[in-house]
Amino acid sequence: MHRVYLDNNATTPLLPEVFEAMRPHFFEKFGNASSIHQQGQQARAAVEHAREQVAELLNCRPAEIVFTSGGTEGDNLALFGLAKPGDHVITSAVEHHAALNACKRLEEMGCAVTYLPVDGRALVDPDDVRRALRPETKLISIILANNETGVLQPIQEIAKIAAEADVYFHTDAVQAAGKIPLDVKQLGCDLLTLTGHKMHGPIGAGALYVRKGTLLQPLFYGGRHERSRRAGTENLPGIVGLGKAAEIAREGFTNGSVERMAALRDQLEKGIFESVEQIGVNSVDAPRVTNTTNTYFDCIEGEAMVIALDLKGLSVSTGAACSSGAIEPSHVLTAMGLSADRARASIRFSLGKQNTVEDVDFALGLVPEVVARLRELSPVWKKQDALH
Repeated sequence: MHRVYLDNNATTPLLPEVFEAMRPHFFEKFGNASSIHQQGQQARAAVEHAREQVAELLNCRPAEIVFTSGGTEGDNLALFGLAKPGDHVITSAVEHHAALNACKRLEEMGCAVTYLPVDGRALVDPDDVRRALRPETKLISIILANNETGVLQPIQEIAKIAAEADVYFHTDAVQAAGKIPLDVKQLGCDLLTLTGHKMHGPIGAGALYVRKGTLLQPLFYGGRHERSRRAGTENLPGIVGLGKAAEIAREGFTNGSVERMAALRDQLEKGIFESVEQIGVNSVDAPRVTNTTNTYFDCIEGEAMVIALDLKGLSVSTGAACSSGAIEPSHVLTAMGLSADRARASIRFSLGKQNTVEDVDFALGLVPEVVARLRELSPVWKKQDALH
C-alpha cells in the first residue's frame, strides 16, 4: 500500500544526509568523547563540531549549548534547574506536557505556579504575564510554537517583560526549530529547548541553550560532562546527527525548502476547504509555523478519522503523540475555547521536508471521502441533515 506521512510534529524521518553523518560514529569512530586516546579525541572533535552547528542555528556561543536526550529533558532541566521551593513560576495553559507536568511536580515540591490563559487564537497576552509577576517570581516558561496548532507566541514581548523584572525566561522551541529562524539574541530568552527528531534528526538527541551566566542545578549527578550541567557519556552518533540536522535546518531558510513546505501546507488547507463542508482551521488568524494545520471536522470523532485515514495509507493525528489514546479532549484546544466535541473532531496535519505535491494530492483525495463516510455513520450529522 502507498503511504503518506503527514504527522511530522510527532516525529520526522531521518534525512539521508543526517544518517550518513552519523554512520561512521557507530562503527569506525565510536570513541568516548571523554577519553584521551585517538578514538576519544575524534569523538570529542565530532561533539564540539556538532555543538558549533547547533550554536549557529541559534546564533549563540557553542559553550552555551548543553546536549540532552531531547525536548522533555531540556524542559525539565530548565525548570528544575532554576526553580526551588518557595519560588514562583509563570507558564501557560497550552504548554507541551513536558513543561506542564514538570510544573505540576514543582507545585508538589513547594513552588507556586501560575498557568496563564490564552485567547480564542491560543495566544498568551503579554499583559497577563506582567500582571502575574510577583516578587518571588524566578522563571517564566512559554512555548514558542505550539505542537498541536503551530501557533507562535509573542516570545519577544514576553522576554522583554522578564528582563525588566529580572526574571529568567525559558521557551520550548521544539516545534519551531527548522521552521522559523531562531536567534536567541533577538528572542531575548535565557534558555531554549530543541530536539533533533522534530527537524529530521535522530530521536534521543536534543539541546538546551543556556545563556552565559545562568547557573543550573543539574538533573543528573555523575561525571563533569557538558561543563557539569548534564552528567553522562555523550550520545556521540545522536549528537552528530543533531548537529547535521541543525545545519540543514539553517540552510532551509535560504534554499527555499521552508517556503516550499509552507506552500504545501496552504495547498492542503485550501483543498480541504474547497471539498469538505462544516470545517475550520483552529487558530487560523494567529501567526503559525509553516508546516502545521489543525482542522476541525464537525460531527465526526477525530480518533475515528485518524484510524480510517491510516487504513487507507495516510498518517495524521489528533494532536500530541504523547497524549495519544487520552480520553480527555486536547488541553490546548479546550484552553482556547473549543467545545469538547469540536476539540475531539480536530485533526492535525503536519508536513516535513520530505513531503511533496503528490503527497498533498494523495491526502486531498482521501480526506473528503473519509469525512463523508464517517458523517454518514454519525447520528448528529443525520439529524442535522434531516433538518435541512
